[in-house]
Parts: sequence; structure tokens; C-alpha cells
Amino acid sequence: MKKIFTILGVVAVAVSANAQIVINEVYGGGGNSGSTYKNDFVELINRGTSAVTLNGATLQYASSSGTFNSYHTLPNITLAPGQTYLIQESAGTGGTTNLPTPDFIATTLINFNGSTNSATDGFAMAGTNLKIVLANNSTQVVNPTDANVVDFVGVGNANQYEGAGAAPVMTNSTSVSRTNGIDTNNNAADFTAGSPTPQNSTSASLAVSDFNKTKSNFVKNTFVKNDEITFGADAKDVKIYTLTGQLVKTASVKANGTLNVADLAEGNYIVTGTVNNQAVSQKILKN
Repeated sequence: MKKIFTILGVVAVAVSANAQIVINEVYGGGGNSGSTYKNDFVELINRGTSAVTLNGATLQYASSSGTFNSYHTLPNITLAPGQTYLIQESAGTGGTTNLPTPDFIATTLINFNGSTNSATDGFAMAGTNLKIVLANNSTQVVNPTDANVVDFVGVGNANQYEGAGAAPVMTNSTSVSRTNGIDTNNNAADFTAGSPTPQNSTSASLAVSDFNKTKSNFVKNTFVKNDEITFGADAKDVKIYTLTGQLVKTASVKANGTLNVADLAEGNYIVTGTVNNQAVSQKILKN
């Protein structure tokens, strides 16, 4: 697929199997019976290692077997590595909890049984089976391989998807979310179903701000190939987070000591700790 991004103010056009800004989580049960959150939502994430701006992008919706006849244009988006972006969609009559402050709310909401194609339309997503696409312009998407597709997610019994199969079916109480931000262009492998975890652009502040406090002697091997992280100093309260801020491991280590991470999936993580009474952190890539 052709991916068009503005990176640090420079327009870059490249053919890539993996986009840097991708759809991270989709929830279509908002406000339905049994739901916690009052609204549907779509969450984006920058899964790369540099800041990226996406200009003129649209989020397009279709039912599981329908066409992409509804969309809304997103504001120009600049996301730091690991930063998420929360898009609030339609509200239902149920649910008990508001979403975290959304980064974007569509101004008009419609039902998707018509042919309206307004740039201000929001999504009243039909719960469990659907298709969502992030496109780099407003041209109506037809296939997952269209040139303007940045990321495509088919859910449940969707008749279109990336790769070998669709993401798992959702329910009123579950969303589908990307596993550790990994994008292999295979919806069936890249997404899992679970409790909704909406995060706006300030939720992943660990990945955005703490990364700037890196100490070069904290983690010796930022590219982890043998399931062991090696530390260059005594470190207390070591914690490992996903780029979306989920805590996945804790420890304390000695200088030149190691921490086994065989239980973690491949991908990027943030390692934090205290060295000489100073909070430090380092981004790592497990491969």
C-alpha cells in the first residue's frame, strides 16, 4: 500500500507494508445494553519511532458487508512515538461511563443505512461486525489494498479485512485492540478482543515525556534479541510498559544484571527505573 505522511514538516511518500499511524482499537458497543462506555470510539496510535503528521486523513466506516459510504475528515494529526489519538463516535442510551476527553468528536451523527457521505458525519457503529479504514484522503475506499488506505480493519464477520482473516467479533462489553501496537497487515493476528481501554493523546504520557529522560547507561541493549535486557547500573523499581502505557513487568536489577522478557511479545516498550535516586527511562525493541 502507498502511505502518505508528513514527517517533521517534510512530505514523505513511500511504499510500505506497514503504516506508522494505525488503528489501535475499535469499539462499537457504546451505549448499548451491557456496555460501560456511553460512546463508540476508534483509537489511533503512532507505532513508529519518530513523530508523524497525517494531513487530510479520513476515517471511513462500513457495515460488515456494506460499502464505505460514510466518513469524517480528521484534523491534521501529529503524534509522537507511542502516542494515541481518541476519536469519539455515536452515543447510545445506555452505558455508565464517559470516554476520556476525546481528541476529536464528529459534529453530526447519522445511521449508516443511507448513502450520505458528508465530511462531518459521525459513526453510529453497528456493534459487533463492521469495517473501519483510515485513509489519507476523502476518496471512497473500495478494497483494503486501495492506494489511499493507511490502515484497514475488518471486524467479526466482515467480508473485507487485511491479511488472512478479520479481527475477532466484538460485543457490547468488548472492543478489538491491536496487540502491543504490532501491525503485520493481518487483522486476525494483529487484534484481540477484550475490555475497552480508550486512551486519548495525553494517556500515553509515559511514552512521550519520560522517554526524554533517558540515561545511556541504564539499558545496555536497547535492541533485545535474546529475551534478556542487560542493565548498566543498579536500578530500583524497574518497570516495563507498552507504548500505550500498560504495565507488563516489574523488577529491581544490579549493574550488568539481566531481566528475562521471554514472556513479552515482540515490539517496542518503555523501561523505567530509579538509578542513583534519579528517575530514568529507555525505549527498547524486542525482536
